[in-house]
Amino acid sequence: MSNGTSGALAIPERVGATLLGIAGQAGGIAIMAGQILRRSAPWKVDRYEFIRNMYRMGVKSLPILAATAFFTGAIMVIQAAPLVIRYNARSFVGWSAIYTTFREIGPLLMALMFNGRVGANNTAELGTMAVTEQLDALRALAIDPIAYLVVPRAISIVIILTLLCVIGDFLAIVGAMGMASFMLDVNWMLFLNSSLPRLEVWDFAVGVIKAFLFGIMIALNSCYYGLSTSGGAPGVGRAVNASVVAAASGVFIADYLSTFIMD
Repeated sequence: MSNGTSGALAIPERVGATLLGIAGQAGGIAIMAGQILRRSAPWKVDRYEFIRNMYRMGVKSLPILAATAFFTGAIMVIQAAPLVIRYNARSFVGWSAIYTTFREIGPLLMALMFNGRVGANNTAELGTMAVTEQLDALRALAIDPIAYLVVPRAISIVIILTLLCVIGDFLAIVGAMGMASFMLDVNWMLFLNSSLPRLEVWDFAVGVIKAFLFGIMIALNSCYYGLSTSGGAPGVGRAVNASVVAAASGVFIADYLSTFIMD
């Protein structure tokens, strides 16, 4: 009887501990957001670190994200091809591909791929600095780790993901046009002429705004979990795993809320 009672009491304890852990992490991320904002004045940002991170996170991420965007556009046409052929709806192929790319598929897939490459790498680098006491060495030299390391990385992540979303939208449309021409005999003029009159500038702006929000989520989570790493090399692995999962969850939450508000 006592074992059953203790087992029943263990469930609320675990739920409570989980909720307290989530609340603590959310509070830590909110505090870090305030610290980043307070140190984000242009004259306070280290220019060398900013430019280095823009190149490392942006230019080196472009090939894999470009391939992802191109094949995503092609896959959307492949999935729609049976219905298009059945109902002879070739005039709607361009609109459906571009509309879904602009508003949802483009920014979401770009963010998830970017999180897996850049977010995880950012957490690993900051986590390694934390467990090897490099951050303490910076503080001993009167260098603020937030201003020197975190702010340039956070700003770079937000800017780069927003720009990559724009580039990804274009490449996804190119991939969709190529596949529509190959599978459905829809040339590029019909593809564009059937879609542009039905689209609005707001459709494109929604995706850009989402990419901006997703960048904030990835930047905050990757930096927070990196700086709070402890426990040596195993701790770095745990921090990277927690960062990727938390950032992906934040991306989907931001996607839901932004879609609900902007639609």
